[in-house]
Amino acid sequence: MSDTLYRKELLRFAADAHAAGRLTAPSATGTAFNPTCGDRVTMDLGLDRGIITMIGHDTKACVLAQASASILGETLRGADRAAAQKLRREIAAMLASQAGAPAAPFERFAAFEGAVAYASRHRCVLLPVDAVLAAFDALSGN
Repeated sequence: MSDTLYRKELLRFAADAHAAGRLTAPSATGTAFNPTCGDRVTMDLGLDRGIITMIGHDTKACVLAQASASILGETLRGADRAAAQKLRREIAAMLASQAGAPAAPFERFAAFEGAVAYASRHRCVLLPVDAVLAAFDALSGN
């Protein structure tokens, strides 16, 4: 593994697997799939008036997607769809070298700065956020 891509901090996030496991009665569920590598992330959201109160995920994916899902599992409570969309834009900008890491409480995504040079891996980092947005879309019927 490349040390710049798979930093110890990132591996720790993946191993922590915050919020791993499905919710028994989610308000919304979304799945994102990367056909290039076969990664699949399913995110369950517990919502109260559009605000995430609980989150669970089933992540069958590479270390990058696992770490990203774990960070979301730890930090996304209290967010709404607009915050998730903003986070996706900020992570994409960071990966495209157009901005630094997202602000608190999402600053842990700085661990993915090593993925900037690997454009094919950007989708892996974004996959869990895309699954969250798919859950919101399913709820609203989009």
